[in-house]
Amino acid sequence: MSNGWDESAAAWIADMGEEGDFGRSYVFDAPMLARLRDRGFRRALDVGCGEGRFCRMLRDLGIAPVGIDPTDALLRQARARDPAGTYRPGRAEALPFADGAFDLVVSYLTLIDIPDVRAAIREMARVLAPGGTLLIANLTSFSTAGAWTMDADGIRRFRIDGYLEERAEWAEWHGIRVRNWHRPLSLYMRLLLEQGLALRHFDEPAPHRGDPERIARHRRVPWFVMMEWEKPGTGPAAR
Repeated sequence: MSNGWDESAAAWIADMGEEGDFGRSYVFDAPMLARLRDRGFRRALDVGCGEGRFCRMLRDLGIAPVGIDPTDALLRQARARDPAGTYRPGRAEALPFADGAFDLVVSYLTLIDIPDVRAAIREMARVLAPGGTLLIANLTSFSTAGAWTMDADGIRRFRIDGYLEERAEWAEWHGIRVRNWHRPLSLYMRLLLEQGLALRHFDEPAPHRGDPERIARHRRVPWFVMMEWEKPGTGPAAR
């Protein structure tokens, strides 16, 4: 079954540009980079790298990134923008790397796109070196379980339903149409804990710039979540 990414790749590339969309440019980039800066990371895996934008940002921090993505058109764009970069085809559920190959694994707004999140989280933990970090940016489960509606009184409110039901739904915007997965936060937390990972940082970042009305709307609903998990053990990745 198609997830829509092959058909939506061109629209996605046009929508992202170089700076990214609202959630990336105005919400996640600054706190994500702050968690990585001056930490001594050497080799990173960007799971679901898309057109390679965050890989380029990782290299600006002095980290050697490898990007992996299942969508050929996005990989072609990543290589065109970054000929010296390393971008490989593959899926999060079966990462083509050795155990402990990376001291940093990044999932930047990709968990919602992965059909088998159980296998994916298991694989991310597997390729992480002892003492290494898994950095996750995702939509909150509150936001993926709901939508804005107009009440009878003319006020827009966010309604949540079916929160505990894991499901895939089509999301459409700016010519993009892809399948996004809703899962309760408890599922993500349980899967990460089952891998023996330790939670080191948790945040629900808010927009720090951008259109004031859009900032206000994002402050009404818990929209984004950022988590940093550490793999136990000692090794060259330990801090």
